[in-house]
Amino acid sequence: MTYRLTQHAHGGGCACKIPPGQLERMVAGLGGVPGGDLLIGLDHGDDAAVVRLDGDRAVVATADFFTPVVDDAYDFGRIAAANALSDVYAVGGEPLLAVNLLGWPYETLPIEIAREVLRGGADIAAEARCHLAGGHSIDDPEPKYGLAVTGVADPERLLRIDAGRPGLPLTLTKPLGVGVLNNRHKATGESFPHAVAGMTTLNGDASRAALAGGARCATDVTGFGLLGHLYKLARASGVTAVVDHTAVGYLDGARDAAGAGYVSGGTRRNLDWVAPHTEFTGRSERDALLLADAQTSGGLLVVGEVPGHPVIGEIVPTRDAVVIVR
Repeated sequence: MTYRLTQHAHGGGCACKIPPGQLERMVAGLGGVPGGDLLIGLDHGDDAAVVRLDGDRAVVATADFFTPVVDDAYDFGRIAAANALSDVYAVGGEPLLAVNLLGWPYETLPIEIAREVLRGGADIAAEARCHLAGGHSIDDPEPKYGLAVTGVADPERLLRIDAGRPGLPLTLTKPLGVGVLNNRHKATGESFPHAVAGMTTLNGDASRAALAGGARCATDVTGFGLLGHLYKLARASGVTAVVDHTAVGYLDGARDAAGAGYVSGGTRRNLDWVAPHTEFTGRSERDALLLADAQTSGGLLVVGEVPGHPVIGEIVPTRDAVVIVR
């Protein structure tokens, strides 16, 4: 019997996130215990928490899991693991240890399929040279998988969401479009191997290149879309971000999928959230939706140049809009 994992969940991947506006209201005031050793916390919605251990060492902690974004169990595991590891890379860290997080409807989906999910996660962790040991599992009406990851970083060389400065370029290290392609896959069963290849590509090399080039500000592009994550970065940094929408790259088939209506509710909520803070000129509705497309295991958005990756805009002094799309 063939099982389509995406049919066992109400949504898929990072598009299942709680809407950004509601999430911010939910965690408002929950900044944790103040202290000088907490270098990155909850204040701006960074990708991971970072605590200083001593002068040249900091520990990075994060957790990420979601419902199936593809039907293949092994690929689902790989994608979810790469996505979780990305949070460590997004703050300039290196993953050290991870544990599995698994929710599984064991009465409706065979345990053998769950094993394939775990195998996919283990292979990506091995590629990242990150130890993977144990974890936690629960009986869940929907399949869910991810990792809790601990990493290490240099406390003086972090990539922060609030460190953007005017005069610097914006670089995006993966093309957009996995959201609409995954939505088409869920609806039709069509496969998009190039989207899977993108989602299973680790962001480690991009993170190291960004640090080597002197970057100090970055985030990864996941469930809130490029516009949502860029809005958070620019707002936290007290600047305005300008995007040239013609410079943004898209996966093959993404524009057609968006035009055919394979747009998730999460993507539309992203656009609704950022629209009051964004100035749009010279773009279509499809362009706006693709810029807000809820990504799963997307690339890094770096303030600075990263060799081999396209510059899509720049940081400028504060203007009326937090984000400007041209």
